[in-house]
Amino acid sequence: MWKKFARVVLPALFVFFLFTGAASAHVTVNPSVSVTGAWETYTIKVPTEKNIPTTKVTIKTPKGIEIESYEPVPGWTYSDEKDENGKTKTFTFKADGNGILPGQFQQFTIIAANPDHETEIAWDAYQYYQDGSIVEWTQEKDGNTPHSITKIVKTADTGQVQTHNTTIHNDKASGSSSNILPLILSIISVVLSLVALIVAFRKK
Repeated sequence: MWKKFARVVLPALFVFFLFTGAASAHVTVNPSVSVTGAWETYTIKVPTEKNIPTTKVTIKTPKGIEIESYEPVPGWTYSDEKDENGKTKTFTFKADGNGILPGQFQQFTIIAANPDHETEIAWDAYQYYQDGSIVEWTQEKDGNTPHSITKIVKTADTGQVQTHNTTIHNDKASGSSSNILPLILSIISVVLSLVALIVAFRKK
């Protein structure tokens, strides 16, 4: 009985935790959809997936985006690097103390002006750990360390978007759906494995 249990259920549980861990460990930027020409509030979520704290995160400003302001975070110092035109090329949040401890995450908020045309923007992020190691979230969505993507469209149901003329409010969280699918697939995998185990016992 235990051999069948180990052979069928344990791999399914492994896949479940693998998918749910991968879905939550990425540095993500929300919303995942925004409107052309909008003044958007972007939230950057940085989880610590190692057994040591995250002490700094640097974000490369996507092409066509202009950083307008940021929300101060207690215990963190904000800095940026500007180009010859005075626009922000990269911006950094650095911990004054211990940083983001294992099992924790921190959110950083900025306001940025979106491009006036439809496009996809990539948020390349560099996560620095206490031991000096760096995780570069710069790969495409199929990579091991993918960057977060925001679609810029003409109209969208995007939560709260502030344009030059008006503010649109909506209670829907636009960035959450991208992390739900791996969890659903993992749960289905576990359920199917349990069904297969029950069928195997009945045949016995």
